[in-house]
Amino acid sequence: MLTTQRKQLILERLRQSGQIVAKALSEELGISEDTVRRDLRELAAEGLLQRVHGGALPASAATGNLQVREQLAPEEKRALGRAGAALVQPGQVVILDGGTTSLQVVQHLPLHLQATVVTHSPTVAAALAAHTGIEVLVLGGRLFRHSMVNVGATVVEAAAQLRADLYLMGVTGVHAEAGLTTGDFEEAAVKRALHRRAAETVVLASSDKLGAASAFTVAPLQSLASLVVPAGTPPRMRKALEAAGAPVRVAPG
Repeated sequence: MLTTQRKQLILERLRQSGQIVAKALSEELGISEDTVRRDLRELAAEGLLQRVHGGALPASAATGNLQVREQLAPEEKRALGRAGAALVQPGQVVILDGGTTSLQVVQHLPLHLQATVVTHSPTVAAALAAHTGIEVLVLGGRLFRHSMVNVGATVVEAAAQLRADLYLMGVTGVHAEAGLTTGDFEEAAVKRALHRRAAETVVLASSDKLGAASAFTVAPLQSLASLVVPAGTPPRMRKALEAAGAPVRVAPG
């Protein structure tokens, strides 16, 4: 089998089963594990999969910059934004992550809502300007332009002073084995810090994130109060996530 054919087979297996085990594939194809690992390295370098110990997982399409992510699953994100906004109750302290789905949450918050929103995203903070009943607290740090969020030790230290009712967390990967992941080390550290300071954490996950994994772990699926997924999520995917301990909820269409 030619290299290009093997790589096509690997990508097709990832789409079908959600993972590649290098040893099993090498035995099936009658080739060395070194050959399989080389293929995985090359595909990972192209951003087509995420290597893990012993094999690979599907790469998240949500690792592009903010402009790219705005084009991914816009209808799903509107539905998720409505679902996220419905979770915010008057008087609550809510941590709102950066990202395109969080911007949809802002658009669906009632203008008369009285609450406090804490965010490390300047973009989200600016989007809240018209919500005059919402006190907006921005956690400052180094601007990570890829996601337009502030990261670094100052954000983590500020997070330690919080006690929030709800954290609407953004991630780039939601996988039954890998859990909740994102593509940047410092961003993952900030998300973990915010997660620890909230009574409940909810992830609003569009379909491009489901079954995918990124390089840096944020938290296990079991630690969520709920994982909200689009109405069109395949039953097989929902069952796999639920079997891994995710409290899955479906966003109304």
